[in-house]
Amino acid sequence: MGNANTTLQEQADAAKSGVGYVTVVVIIASLGGLLFGYDTGVISGANGFLQSEFHMSAAVTGLVSSSIDLGAMLGVLIAGYLGDTLGRKKTLMIAGLTFVLCSLLTAFANSVAMLVIGRFCGGVGIGLASLLSPLYIAEIAPPKIRGRLVGSNQLAIVTGIFIVYFVNAAIVSTHATAWNQTTGWRWMFGMGVIPGVIFFCLLFFVPESPRYLATREKYNQAFDILYRVNGQEKATAELAEIRGSIADVKDSFFKELFSPGIRKALLIGVLLAIFQQFTGTNAVGYYAPMIFKAAGAGTNASFYDTVWIGAIKVLFVIVLMLIVDRAGRKRLLVWNGWAMAVFLVILGIAFSMPHMLTWLVLSLVFLHTIAYELSWGGGVWIVLSEIYPTKIRGRTMAIASFALWFATYLVAQFFPILLQAIGGTWTFWVFAAFCIVMAVFMHKAVPETSGKTMERIQADWMGGEHSTTLDR
Repeated sequence: MGNANTTLQEQADAAKSGVGYVTVVVIIASLGGLLFGYDTGVISGANGFLQSEFHMSAAVTGLVSSSIDLGAMLGVLIAGYLGDTLGRKKTLMIAGLTFVLCSLLTAFANSVAMLVIGRFCGGVGIGLASLLSPLYIAEIAPPKIRGRLVGSNQLAIVTGIFIVYFVNAAIVSTHATAWNQTTGWRWMFGMGVIPGVIFFCLLFFVPESPRYLATREKYNQAFDILYRVNGQEKATAELAEIRGSIADVKDSFFKELFSPGIRKALLIGVLLAIFQQFTGTNAVGYYAPMIFKAAGAGTNASFYDTVWIGAIKVLFVIVLMLIVDRAGRKRLLVWNGWAMAVFLVILGIAFSMPHMLTWLVLSLVFLHTIAYELSWGGGVWIVLSEIYPTKIRGRTMAIASFALWFATYLVAQFFPILLQAIGGTWTFWVFAAFCIVMAVFMHKAVPETSGKTMERIQADWMGGEHSTTLDR
């Protein structure tokens, strides 16, 4: 009996050690998401000052904002190849250095062209991090809490957005408008150097993805990492399953890509990625201060209202992390798709009122943000990181991520033009229509992935009957 108790205690201690280990690794990897959030959010504070400093039209403003999305499209394509060849860890390190470079370029920009180049460079870093951070976390996380841990990347993204909103508001409120137009926006961009350097340095202390190591036949190293995460019994079973899934992928990349099961997974992933950007959230995020000013708020008030958006994002991503593995990905995405549609319809009505009510607009933006962060914000990245085979996961996820960033570019480029041409009411109703379509699509076409190993998900797409105790 004493030996049995000792064994149980050792297993409990090992489990605690594994949870602590994987938590530290995930926190470091998710800092790529924080940089993602900082670089995408910084433009919301700088936009108005850039327009004054460089005399930019609505179209040029859209180009400066959306150039980061063009860079991200290139970044995800590079990330897919680099992640499958150099490895997840090294590619994330490259992303960290890229963030530092783009922060410096934009901070010292003396022309619109240099701004666009700096933003494009930042987009490349975002593309690398947006693909590899959730992918890496998914590949190292235990199945039962994978959704929660991959959700930490979304938490890092919204934390980055919150930080940059706070930084922007602090700079705006403590300096005169003239100083902000010439210098303040430079500090907004330049502060991104700090998290970029921290991210790069901390990556030296995390391991490579065990699934990537397995694709390179470094099975002993892969087992060591899986052992630290799950203990010996589960690590042995999981490594065997990983080796089996890799052995199943024998054809060329393109032949495998268009095999029946993977073709369906790829199409669903691409559509989910596109739909995420047509929720209207990035349109609101990029131009939140402008929206609040249009609704009657003053300059400083609009910036502080934007800070509240950042705080709400952080809070409800934490809620998502707590419920996503129990509620399931599918249920959250369907219900909140409908909720976002309702809020956008009412927001459109609010913009059509002769005397726009600031409190109503603010409330609807907050509610839309909550629904998004409880579902399509982190949920899409969780699903995308789960549904593709290990051996080609980086490149298949790159295709879906490319579609996501192309859709992001379209929204960022044409939202200010659309808002100017047809007004807030019809603009938000267009996004509401997309929310309805994507809720129906999620309900009809996408299976639940919660609680399954990534290899079991792959087998399900391929019509296989593989089972594993790790799914339970």
